[in-house]
Amino acid sequence: MAERVLGAPVPIGFRAWDGSTAGPQDGTVLVIRSRDALRRLVWSPNELGLARAYVSGELDVEGDLATGLSEIWGLVRRGVTRRPRISEVAKLAVKLKVLGPNPDAPKEEARLRGALHTKSRDRDAISHHYDLSNAFYQLVLDPSMAYSCAYFTSGDEPLEQAQHNKLDLVCRKLGLQPGMRLLDVGCGWGSMIIHAAKHYGVHATGVTISAQQREHILGRIEAEGLTGRVEVRLQDYREVRDEPFDAISTIEMGEHVGESNYPEYASTLHRLLKPEGRLLLQQMSRGRNAPGGGAFIESYVAPDMHMRPVSQTTAFLEGAGLEIRDVHALREHYVWTVRAWAQTLEERWDEVVALVGEGQARVWRLYLAGGALTFEEGRMGVDQILAVRRSETGRSGMPRVRRELVAR
Repeated sequence: MAERVLGAPVPIGFRAWDGSTAGPQDGTVLVIRSRDALRRLVWSPNELGLARAYVSGELDVEGDLATGLSEIWGLVRRGVTRRPRISEVAKLAVKLKVLGPNPDAPKEEARLRGALHTKSRDRDAISHHYDLSNAFYQLVLDPSMAYSCAYFTSGDEPLEQAQHNKLDLVCRKLGLQPGMRLLDVGCGWGSMIIHAAKHYGVHATGVTISAQQREHILGRIEAEGLTGRVEVRLQDYREVRDEPFDAISTIEMGEHVGESNYPEYASTLHRLLKPEGRLLLQQMSRGRNAPGGGAFIESYVAPDMHMRPVSQTTAFLEGAGLEIRDVHALREHYVWTVRAWAQTLEERWDEVVALVGEGQARVWRLYLAGGALTFEEGRMGVDQILAVRRSETGRSGMPRVRRELVAR
């Protein structure tokens, strides 16, 4: 029956709640633990239905999850399997006796209200993911709490060093010098502002709309002896009204801004930057035909996120009056970064479950397995974009930037 629905031989193994099996059992095996898993697929025969069944524990995978996802995605991409027809799904549901009401979505699924990308909805969207638990993120991330793509200089480099490399790379591209004022928009748990203040002597200001992130950073500022040199605000980027800064970093924040608000985001970065000041924006990208994160990501991990081809992002920045000086692709580095997070998650699984619950732990297992795969196969990318706000005379200090980039 499954082969008729998929239009091809069953690509992986299946085992149902009654012990019946189908397909090869010596590799990846999809374990259907209850009829509710199939009920979800009847109501949502797509990525979201599968995700709900997996997060709830009604569906499981024996073997390597990333390998299983790769096998299934490869078959879909090559056209070996096809999207199930509703009539075929209904017939299968009748034969398996799984007709019934749609089970409630797992509690881990985001439930946002209000108009898209209002300040209140953005706060709720960020809180859904980033206010999960500071202790959880300390467990999974490196000690700097950098939750973004690292920069590896060798294949066996530990994540902690690779994140240090990334932060240092950003500081060098920005040309940071002692006494300069740095703004970090979407500052996360403070990795950038702490690093820049400690190692480059700047006065750093970070803005975030996550209350738990700000609480963590305040503790770090005191512990590192950086009071008076590092400031963190619970503030929306649209509310920043300071005098222009010497340099601005914004690391994997733009994905949360939204398509309609991106011109305002770009113009805000331009407004807050001094003439001849530098902007370093690190941001994920996606193909023209799939700009979102996908049904699972947008429902469980990063609600309302939007990604686009890097060329469209640079066009927004140029439209705001910024001059693009460099685009540095880091796609492969994100594969290695996500794999390091996933390895930590598995090694410390029991601790993770104790902190956030099994459902949320399963969200992260699926999120990291799928994320590594999308970067590895080139369906998503990540880039560092260096831009400059030119002075009114049209002159800028860019020969120095050009030499630094060549030296990089």
